[in-house]
Amino acid sequence: MAAWFKRKKKGIQTSTEDKKDVPKGLWYKSPTGKIIDAEQLAKNFFVSPEDDYHVRIGSAEYFDILFDNGKFEELDSKLKSKDPLKFEDTKKYKDRLKEVEEKTGLNDAIRTGIGKSKGKKVVIAAMDFKFIGGSMGSVVGEKIARAVDHAIANKCPLILISKSGGARMMEAALSLMQLAKTSIKLTQLAKAKLPYISLCTDPTTGGTTASFAMLGDINISEPGALIGFAGPRVVKDTTGKDLPDGFQSSEFLKEHGFLDFISHRKELKHKINLYIDLIMNEPVRA
Repeated sequence: MAAWFKRKKKGIQTSTEDKKDVPKGLWYKSPTGKIIDAEQLAKNFFVSPEDDYHVRIGSAEYFDILFDNGKFEELDSKLKSKDPLKFEDTKKYKDRLKEVEEKTGLNDAIRTGIGKSKGKKVVIAAMDFKFIGGSMGSVVGEKIARAVDHAIANKCPLILISKSGGARMMEAALSLMQLAKTSIKLTQLAKAKLPYISLCTDPTTGGTTASFAMLGDINISEPGALIGFAGPRVVKDTTGKDLPDGFQSSEFLKEHGFLDFISHRKELKHKINLYIDLIMNEPVRA
């Protein structure tokens, strides 16, 4: 009997940034097999009430969670990546940029904004994994640098939400330069005696981890987030040793001193503002 379905193309793959945790349909299935209504999931801060799994979200959702009433002024929204190296792999970098811009409605892998959180002004920078895996290129570095400038000019804290696969290979050394650039700018923020809260979300890896993600006055994360530099397989092959259970999870990193706190997403706004009040030696807001 002939098969009623025949695959015409072999080796069909979905790129990492195109894989979505939240489907467009009515239901969401968590990695542990729990089924939840998508609308209910959104009302629960995109955390599965059945197993507490924190679904990956982007800048729009974090801005809505952290800014009062979701209101903010977006900063430097028109900055876009160029292709100075004329890079080409399976497709031209400039074509890849155009394609992902049209698909996501984003201009790059980070958005920045200024607004109020619990009544006080803050600058928030949030990365979007769906834009080339949240990779850090020249625009990401520049927008973080400008976010620091805005925080200093407005004498307010900076919150940076990392969600990235690391440096953007299409920009080669230009991408790696952003590690030093963002680190220097954060030093300027520290000299201005303004708080920097780093929130590492799933995943925070590569050059992001090696620079701004681990430089916060307080480094926090969400439960179950993958945080590391190289992937577990690379680490295992390099060291020749089996890795401990939970290696590179936020819980493992907190236990070993890389993180200060792990916060549930529904408590994120309260906890971040609590840390800011404590750092600035100001009355704790309710």
